[in-house]
Amino acid sequence: MAGVSLEAVWKTGETLPGVVRSTAYGSPALKVGGKLMVCVPINKSAEPRSLMLRGDRKDQRQTLLTESPELYYVTEHYLPYDAVLVRLERLNRELLHDLLAMAHRFVTRKGKRRG
Repeated sequence: MAGVSLEAVWKTGETLPGVVRSTAYGSPALKVGGKLMVCVPINKSAEPRSLMLRGDRKDQRQTLLTESPELYYVTEHYLPYDAVLVRLERLNRELLHDLLAMAHRFVTRKGKRRG
């Protein structure tokens, strides 16, 4: 399976409301309202050609890990964060849009709860 490119991730993400290309800790990222939505993970524990995608670590992450462990994973470093790691080579464009939309909802909803 060829998977998706980082360029496809950025272009797809930019179709969502308010999403812009940015950086996080010097790594390419997408943000909405200044909040990190997805990025290339910089921690050495992440596999090459992975994405760090924001989402609810209690519910969404466990569901993703259980349903598709070949696509999603998490390392010890990312356990405390609201995030899951995604293997780009196992991802398709249809699922990419759904995952980015999920991260977008998470980040924008999270901001509304605080304010």
